[in-house]
Amino acid sequence: MKTLKSWTLLRRTKTGVELEIDGRHLMRVAVLGDALFRVSLLKDGAWRLDRSWSVAPDGHMPWEGRSRDDLGGFALPGFELTEGDGLRIATETMRLTIDRPLTLRWEARIDGAWRRFAEERPSGGTMLGLRDHAVSHFLRRQPGELVFGLGEKAGRLERSGRRYEMRNLDAMGYDAESTDPLYKHIPFTLTRTAGAGCWSIFYDNLAGAWFDLGNEMDNYHLPYRSYRAEDGDLDYYMAWAPELLDLVKGQARLTGGTAFPPRWSLGYSGSTMSYTDAPDAQAQLLGFLDRIAAHDLPCDSLQMSSGYSSIGHRRYVFHWNRDKVPDPAGMAARFSRAGVNLVANIKPCLLDDHPMYDAAAARGLFIRASDGDGPERSNFWDGEASHLDFTNPDTVAWWKAQVTEKLLENGIGSTWNDNNEYEVWDRAAQCAGFGSAIDIALIRPLHSLLMSRASEEAQREHAPGRRPYLVCRSGAPGLQRHAQTWTGDNRTSWDTLRWNIRMGLGLSLSGFFNIGHDVGGFAGQRPEPELFLRWVQNGIFHPRFTIHSWNDDGTANEPWMYPEVTPHIRAAMALRYRLMPYLYTLLWQAVTEHEPMLRPTLLDHPQDARCAEDTADFMLGRDLLVANVVEPGAAERRVYLPENGVGWWDFWSGTWHAGGGTVTLPVTLGSMPLFVRAGAVLPLARTAMRAAPEAETGRDLMVFPPRGAGTGRGMLYEDDGVSESGPYSLVRFDLAAKGDHIGLKVRREGTGAPRFDRARIILPGQEARPLLLNGRAVGPSQEVPL
Repeated sequence: MKTLKSWTLLRRTKTGVELEIDGRHLMRVAVLGDALFRVSLLKDGAWRLDRSWSVAPDGHMPWEGRSRDDLGGFALPGFELTEGDGLRIATETMRLTIDRPLTLRWEARIDGAWRRFAEERPSGGTMLGLRDHAVSHFLRRQPGELVFGLGEKAGRLERSGRRYEMRNLDAMGYDAESTDPLYKHIPFTLTRTAGAGCWSIFYDNLAGAWFDLGNEMDNYHLPYRSYRAEDGDLDYYMAWAPELLDLVKGQARLTGGTAFPPRWSLGYSGSTMSYTDAPDAQAQLLGFLDRIAAHDLPCDSLQMSSGYSSIGHRRYVFHWNRDKVPDPAGMAARFSRAGVNLVANIKPCLLDDHPMYDAAAARGLFIRASDGDGPERSNFWDGEASHLDFTNPDTVAWWKAQVTEKLLENGIGSTWNDNNEYEVWDRAAQCAGFGSAIDIALIRPLHSLLMSRASEEAQREHAPGRRPYLVCRSGAPGLQRHAQTWTGDNRTSWDTLRWNIRMGLGLSLSGFFNIGHDVGGFAGQRPEPELFLRWVQNGIFHPRFTIHSWNDDGTANEPWMYPEVTPHIRAAMALRYRLMPYLYTLLWQAVTEHEPMLRPTLLDHPQDARCAEDTADFMLGRDLLVANVVEPGAAERRVYLPENGVGWWDFWSGTWHAGGGTVTLPVTLGSMPLFVRAGAVLPLARTAMRAAPEAETGRDLMVFPPRGAGTGRGMLYEDDGVSESGPYSLVRFDLAAKGDHIGLKVRREGTGAPRFDRARIILPGQEARPLLLNGRAVGPSQEVPL
């Protein structure tokens, strides 16, 4: 590789500048926003891959990708260009200086003065391969910096001092503290500096890559961090903001936002490999319905594992094993009558003895091997298989037809897009590229995104006007536009429970908000009763709440598996459904306002240094502090309450605590420590066994006022839970507390009415001040109009 050094200004453009680098390459700098710049390096003046499938600031993405030359959807503000020994490009907020030899330095205007927040390594910031298309980018590391992002990576949420690889793998049974790489390719980091705000960098490149965030040292350079990609373009987006939350929201916006699935997707979802692996799979699946009812447990869906498609011990996508499942349509109808949605597992590979393999190969639906015109062949499910090429429109059409015929027309309305890491190691294997062939090494993670998109289109076309639900394991930025995701096939252990929390928060900080984990652990031994209970008590606070397993002894993780803790499981699930109005409002905010649902405590309390320390505690929305019990045999739980200026209410006891201190709670098996930000108004459901709005029996408003004078707010978003567009209601709650009373104002917006026109007001036990609703006195637990 060669370090790039010399540059010449070629021209000023409407959006920035173009530079000639080392007499042969082209560098473009584009000012996309007041605090968002893009830097693109075109080797020998040409893109290695001239399209992106991740960047979609207006939410729209053509199937064939977005031209890298397209700057639509960005603000494109004016800027000031200053020439001298170097160049300076400045907006009101952000300034880039390009020095000689080629070095880029970024500053932000803070309190009227420019302060540097990031800079390239002065001894060489950019390197290009001479005989290949490898690229490297080096930035300085500064004392006091904290680095986050990279998606679902194992270990601590703060990433500095370690090295990570982006290479999607089916890492079944991974160690959630140390295994790397994992399932997703998310080349995005956020950095909080010691005194110059926060910045993020997103490398829009789907080729395999490495991030070294301080693990590597070299005597010939100042402390640095690096991004190295084995192929593709150096094309990155640099953003600055005072706080991390703005950058998180900006990354979600940049990559096209978040899909809005139906409300039932927030309910409990059952799943296990053992049901569909059994010779009487249909009876096992229907038995799940019977046991849910017998144990009086809520449930909204069942994720049907791939055993329904087996021939022998192998899996054949879109093939129904009629010995195991003799009547798919009848089975699906039974689930529908029970109000439980079926979600079918599908895979993007056909084993070489698949009944449809030869026909698919003859139609050219597979990725092609680099040494000829035949399909590539890779290891898959105890055999060899070929991967479907989702950059081929014929493959997309075939896939949609199979989803429709084999699943949707049998009454199975949702898809679980799985085993889509695309472990094709023939780097030059050819993808159709929608008419312009592309090496698989450039776009491996893209196929899982396009697979989900094809499934989504089939679902939308089959049920127009209804919001589809999809879940997908692997992918890259942009996947969240189509599907919910989770942290893959974890291993059963207390360590996994603890470290999965950090993995989920890493995804959330990286723009993936609708996420979860396999509750109970997927691989290995089945969890003992205490571990299983604690995992459920953690799972209920995540957007995806799915109990899933492939236990070594063939058993299934089920809510009733241990009678001695089943009452506690039932109580945890009841809390999940009681919180459903709050959760659904958070999901709506994630979609419309790019607000993360799961949030590390540091995101909402940047001024509190304690929140930067490693912790299993997290926020659910901006108002709930979740402090799950994640240690075996715990008799107490110490919880640090972030300094928020207003304090915290214990959700259960109604006791107020000041922020900035630690409380020690006695805990039993049934304990689920939960605190509420003072000033919050939580909309809650009364008894409900399904997530559908019509399953609720009433509305409660829990009001947690500031202790003295102060204000607060809350909101409740409602619609029918399934329609693509239709009437909706948004109720806003404005809270104003004074020394002698609490005032609550209710404002209604939207095109429809709230589900309930009355609600019961509930105050914490320690709160004795009278409450006035829109100026009128309200008695304790009184029903009032909304």
